[in-house]
Parts: sequence; structure tokens; C-alpha cells
Amino acid sequence: MARIKRALLSVSNKEGIVDLARELEDLGIEIISTGGTYRMLSDAGVKVIPIEEVTGFPEMMDGRVKTLHPNIHAGILALRDKPEHMEELEKQGIAPIDLVVCNLYPFAETIAKEDVTLAEAVENIDIGGPTMIRAAAKNFKNVAVVVNPEDYDFIIKELKENDSVLSEEVTMKLAYKAFQHTAEYDYLIQDYLHKLVHKAEEGEFPETLLIKYRKKLALRYGENPHQKAVFYEELEQNEPSVSTARQLHGKELSFNNINDSNGALELVKEFTDTPAVAIIKHANPCGMAIGSTLLEAYRKAYEGDPLSAYGGIIALNGQVTGELAREIAGENRFFEVIIAPSYTEEALEILKNRWKNIRILETGDLFINRDKPGYDMKKVTGGLLLQERDLHVIKKEDLQCVTKVKPTEEQLVDLLFAWKVVKHVKSNAIVMARGGMITGVGAGQMSRVDSMIIAGEKSAGRQEGGVVASDAFFPFPDAIEEAAKKGISAIIQPGGSIRDAEVIETADKYGIAMVFTGVRHFKH
Repeated sequence: MARIKRALLSVSNKEGIVDLARELEDLGIEIISTGGTYRMLSDAGVKVIPIEEVTGFPEMMDGRVKTLHPNIHAGILALRDKPEHMEELEKQGIAPIDLVVCNLYPFAETIAKEDVTLAEAVENIDIGGPTMIRAAAKNFKNVAVVVNPEDYDFIIKELKENDSVLSEEVTMKLAYKAFQHTAEYDYLIQDYLHKLVHKAEEGEFPETLLIKYRKKLALRYGENPHQKAVFYEELEQNEPSVSTARQLHGKELSFNNINDSNGALELVKEFTDTPAVAIIKHANPCGMAIGSTLLEAYRKAYEGDPLSAYGGIIALNGQVTGELAREIAGENRFFEVIIAPSYTEEALEILKNRWKNIRILETGDLFINRDKPGYDMKKVTGGLLLQERDLHVIKKEDLQCVTKVKPTEEQLVDLLFAWKVVKHVKSNAIVMARGGMITGVGAGQMSRVDSMIIAGEKSAGRQEGGVVASDAFFPFPDAIEEAAKKGISAIIQPGGSIRDAEVIETADKYGIAMVFTGVRHFKH
């Protein structure tokens, strides 16, 4: 592009704008500006031309109309290598604009405020800004457009080193950033209005799904070394998650680390009123327990399957203390990731000294945002499956006892505990539990009876007198027969099978208490 002689500065985020303007002035570049930007620059002693001197019109309608004028947009859009365009500019007395520095009204910040009104939100929908940005980005061969204050220093350096000229490579990158900026802005507006339009329509999904994610982390590889991978985070974060967690120590997270850490954290978030610890291996819990303290919960979770716990992911729903860290860092133990709300300084030192590369993630206080839960998504080739997150909660009063034997209060506690856990196990899922800890898990099997058999084998006798949770109904009574062989005393399941009567009859035969939830928890 030709040498930059004239710039238009009109920004909502005024960070660094005065310093930028001074540098442009020192380079002999004429500066035009609008509204608050003009006043800031003028007050700082920068020589600046108000927009109305260029347009011949005052800013109108509380600033709604100020740059929407041929003297601005013709100056931006004119093709410098097209004689007819340049002749038209000269005929109309319009000078070219070579640099546009613009960012947009704070729509995101406005709608994030509590009790924001529709009128306030609408007033922060920028019109002139996106129009200028898009015009300059379209004409990137002749005009540079800057939307991010972080680029100011780079632009000044390039101008100083190249006699106020920017290469087409640079202006194309700036154009890409500009269109990304306006696309993000339009995404936020349509998403806000979609939620208002469908406010009363529970579960309404948009006809065209626009999703905004920001690149957070480049990964070494995906599930396998031959697969390239990257980690994106949602633009709008509504609750603590692996995406918002802060890494305090260790190697870079891998694709599988992130996936498993998410599974572990979402499981312990289910327990808001009691200390809880989950140990995840290959997306399934191999250890999970609650206790009167976090230390007790960890010990019980680890005892659930010490062999599988090696190399796993630990999630905790409370602060990791020095005492707990010493237990975690015990002899012959190794973990890939620890994720928790917080750590004491002593705990961090213990864990860092024990394992140089262990990933330590801090989330802050845990909660599930049920008002803004977001979506659960699964990618398929050529498409995307979208559903509500599975946040359904079953309470004691929701249970229907269908057997002659009723569960005891102690069994009910374990049944509800196991029910929360089974939701986070790959289907077909069976969870055996006793005393607030899982003793065995059967995950991802093609038949439910096989899951029951595997869970029993993993329990290794610790399930005697304990309970079973099944994520879906039992299609046949054979799994109940297996549960009876393992000494199971109570079962929680959705019910709804055409053979429910046979299943209940078998439970009665062995004196097993059985409750129905009426809700299933498939996880594929």
C-alpha cells in the first residue's frame, strides 16, 4: 500500500490511544477523530481534526450518526490504483483515509451487568464502528485497520521502519483480525436477542447455530500422537470448569488430560454439601467417595481401586491442605493431574517436590450454574449433536420403592450417592457402592449384565451388603441374579422395562430392596 498520510481514530476502548496518536502525529500523519476519542486526544495536546469538519455535519442523535457519511466511507473504500475512483474523490473534494483505528461499543460488558435493560443493551449496539471496520478491512490493499490496542506498538514499529508504509501481508492480517472482531460482536448480539426471543420457550434451540470459542491452548497432539489438536474455550464462561482453571504447576496439559480432568471435576461438582473426591481413568471413575473430611474422602476414593488409580486424575471439591497433599503424594503413587478449588502453600510445595511434572489446576469455589447451564455437544462427521446438560437431580422423596423390602436410611444415602456417580460413567453403566465410596464400576459394556459382572469383580468382596446404581433399566433379570451373588442389598435404577415385573420379582426373591427414579442417565 502507499504511504499512510491520514488516519481516523474512533475507539470505545481507549487504552493506549493517546500514545498511539502522539506517535502518528510525530510521523506527520494527519489525525481525524470522533466524540470521546477526539476530546481525549485534544485534551492530551494531540493535533486532531474533529469528524464534523470532514463530514460537514455535526454528530447527530446522541452520537448514533457521526461517521456514516460519504466523506468518510469514500475516503476509506476508494481503490488507489483505480483512476476513476481517485478522480471521483478529487471531484468531490474527499481526501483518502489510509488508517482506521476503531473498536466497538462494550456490548459484552453491558449485557453482563445484572438487571441490564433491553434499552441499555440496544444502545450499545455499534453501527458506525462495524461499518468503518468492515470498509477498511475490505480495502486492505490500500487501507490498514487496527481493532486491538495490543497491536498499536507493532504498527508504530512497522511504520517507523518502513517510512510510514505497511506491507500487504500486514494489512491482510489486520483485516482478518478486523472481520474476526465484527463477527464476534455480531455473534454476541444475535445470541443475546435469541435468548430474549425464546425466553419463554424452554429448550428452544436456534435455527442456525453460531458458536463462539476462543483458542486457549495449542496441544502437542490429540487422543493419539498422529492427531493434531487444540483446546478452545467458550467466549461466555458461566461457572468454574477445566476451561477456566488456572495451572499452577507442571507440564502442558494434553488432550486426554483435559478430557479426563473435565470428567473428574464435573463429578465432584455434584456434591455441594459434603467433601468429595473423584479419581478418573480413561474418562470413567475408578475411585469416588464422600467423607466427613476431604482427607477421608480421598482415602476412600483411592481404596476403591488403587491399581487403576495409578496415572489417574484427581478432582477434589475443597481446599487441598498439607496433610492431604502428603497422603496424595504417598509412596508408589502417581497422578497426571490434580484439580481442586484451592491449595495451601504447604500443599503446593509438597506436591511440586514429589512430582516435577504433575499438572496442578486451581478452579476457585465450585458450583453448577443451573440458570445458565449451556449446552452439551457431541461432534459427528458432517454434523453436531446438541442437547441440554444432564443436570437432573433426584432426591429421596422422588424415589419409588417397588419391592417388598424397603431400603434403610443408610442404604438410601448410598443409593443416592451411587446414582450421582453413575451419571458420569460410560453406558452401559453399573456402580457398586458402600459407605459413601464406590467399590466397583462396570463401564461401557454392550450388555448390562456384563457391566454388573465387571463391577462385582472390581469390588473384590467390598460390595457385600452394599448397593448398585444402574444408569438405565434392566432389560432382563439376569443382572439382578449377578447382584445377588455379590451380596448386594439395594438397587437404584430408572425402571421402565417391559420386564420390570420379572426384575422386581427377582429382587424380591433375593430380598433386595429396589427403587425406581423414573429418569435414566445414558452417557455415550
